[in-house]
Amino acid sequence: MARKQFKVSRRMLFTWFMLGGLILLFTPHSLTNKFQFGFARIFRWPLGFGRSVSLAAHRQQPLTDGLTEQQYQNYIANLEEELWQERQKVERLSELRNRRAFEGAKLVVAGVITATINNSKGELIINRGQDDGVAKGQYVLGLNNVIGAVSEAGSRTAKVRLVTDPASKVEIKLAESDVKRVMQGAGNDSAKIRLLSKEHKVKIGDRVFAHKTPGLLDGAMIIGKVTDCKTDKEHPLLWDITVKPSCNTQALENVAVIIMNPQ
Repeated sequence: MARKQFKVSRRMLFTWFMLGGLILLFTPHSLTNKFQFGFARIFRWPLGFGRSVSLAAHRQQPLTDGLTEQQYQNYIANLEEELWQERQKVERLSELRNRRAFEGAKLVVAGVITATINNSKGELIINRGQDDGVAKGQYVLGLNNVIGAVSEAGSRTAKVRLVTDPASKVEIKLAESDVKRVMQGAGNDSAKIRLLSKEHKVKIGDRVFAHKTPGLLDGAMIIGKVTDCKTDKEHPLLWDITVKPSCNTQALENVAVIIMNPQ
């Protein structure tokens, strides 16, 4: 004998859900809390898995912001410059460079306490000092980019003079060339390269690297990009070049001090 099928109309389902909702609405809060806790205990594994997935997705969001993207761009720029240097040595000396920029170096990560960046000054105060091996003259990185050098070091804090500070002078080289000059800070988050003959080809977007400095930097590191290149008004045969750092120094929360050949 075939069983009689029991059909529930949509109207009946709607009425049941309405009654269920009203019952939950007027149920005492203490009882609904117990229901919620019981539900959480029963389904704690899938709920926990879902939360971990949500947190992982949330943590990955910063990968799309400008700072992190710029960090990868600077990293790629450093690799390209290193590759070019390798090619030059193969062509000239028929030998490969056997040292990397940070071989034998120690990177001390420091938090930025304060930042002063304006027309007359470019300076950071960091929470690392002599107790951590930090000393005057050491280069400082932000997002794989040379942003300045230590100007003063106390026992637990230090001052970093940014390359944009008017008192800053850094020996630099232009990308894929052997042209070396001194770059001086110009304030307002920029720096200037002068005394460069117009015989050298320079264009907006060219990368600028901090030059290798014995005891401080074992290889060229990116320092910024050319944002303006025009004829020097006082010396028409020379370039007036403006350079901007390859990272937003005002937004930095952490930097790294390069300590070469630490004891």
